[in-house]
Amino acid sequence: MATKRRASGNVTLPWEPRAGIVRDILSGRRIRLVPVALLVLLVGYGIVISALHREAAQETRLSIDAVHRALARFRADMGRCPSSMHELVHPPRTGAHYLDSPAVDAWGRPLWVRCPGRYDPDGDDVVSAGASGNFLIDDNVW
Repeated sequence: MATKRRASGNVTLPWEPRAGIVRDILSGRRIRLVPVALLVLLVGYGIVISALHREAAQETRLSIDAVHRALARFRADMGRCPSSMHELVHPPRTGAHYLDSPAVDAWGRPLWVRCPGRYDPDGDDVVSAGASGNFLIDDNVW
């Protein structure tokens, strides 16, 4: 029976055992794969975080629209703005509920409501502080 010999250099014959990719990376033969793999992971992470942020902003916009509609119905029924968000959930004098629960954004924080609006006395302002939770950082959702 013939003995198998390992060829010298980088050539590996099909019947010779091959080292695994981990051994190749640790030995330095495939060291270029490490930065490429890290770059792929970093880009993938950025894509996932961006998609999650867009989804949360969309959910927050839906909550803001619901509050706008509730404020419009309250003003039509009562002829005034609610004094607090509590009045939209438990309105005085009527059994109508304009909101089922106090409105929150996708991050679980309450929405900021100003009625009448700052520039439009017939409208209202409803804003979320965004992912940061701080109105001074430019990630607010209107």
